Amino acid sequence: MKFKKTISLLTIFIVFMSCSTNPFTGKKTLALVPNSQLFPMAFQEYTSFLKEHKVVRGTKEAQMITNVGRKIAVASERWLTANGYAGYLKDYKWEYNLVDDPTVNAWCMPGGKIVFYTGILPIANGEAGIAAIMGHEVAHALANHGQQRMSAGQLQALGAIAGNVALSSDPENQEIFNQAYGIGTTVGVMLPFSRNHESEADRIGLTLMAIAGYEPIEAANLWRRMKANSGGQAPPEFLSTHPSSDTRIKNITDWAPQARAEARKFGVTKFKK
Repeated sequence: MKFKKTISLLTIFIVFMSCSTNPFTGKKTLALVPNSQLFPMAFQEYTSFLKEHKVVRGTKEAQMITNVGRKIAVASERWLTANGYAGYLKDYKWEYNLVDDPTVNAWCMPGGKIVFYTGILPIANGEAGIAAIMGHEVAHALANHGQQRMSAGQLQALGAIAGNVALSSDPENQEIFNQAYGIGTTVGVMLPFSRNHESEADRIGLTLMAIAGYEPIEAANLWRRMKANSGGQAPPEFLSTHPSSDTRIKNITDWAPQARAEARKFGVTKFKK
């Protein structure tokens, strides 16, 4: 009992002392691993990844990735500075690379290291589609979603350790606990946590692409193409790390006018499709 109380108090202390603020929502978020540690780890992993994969250089597509990425980075800086977060990106080291791989994917590591796979280019279907993907992936990094997922995973592991120690003298109930805890925390906590991040990145990404001069409704068209490419095959939303394509299309359609209105505050009145 004393051990469980100690673990609970320690967990509360760690969470209280390890929070950062999401500049886009104003909410406190988990930050058990500070960016001063996370960024160097991400940069090293990114360098290793590029060494092990075929980077496409000197093509029109590779240049497009870089050009769009730079526009999204500038849009990010403008929005953050205008909203009281000047200097927020001082430790970011932006880099944009196209990798020859048929996988339909793109990602941005903490600190601004970005990869697009060639497999996603046909679905992007042009510069505005790339901007939609780029805005979404950059939004994950700016909102510290990687940091939050890592922190949540650490708390999940701490809870499992505490439960197993508390039930160490009762192997039967310990096994039941492990099964219930694994399913419960995954379906009830970690998956909704991930889906919330995806929706948040969709919304932030719309604002960034609009400020960069791209039509935000093109993000909804992108997800229509994503859905068609998947053949409609996807797990139920509550068992997925991502919202369904239909949910994303509806949300993006609802949010697009707000993104355009935000961009107009920065003097952007024309949006490239």
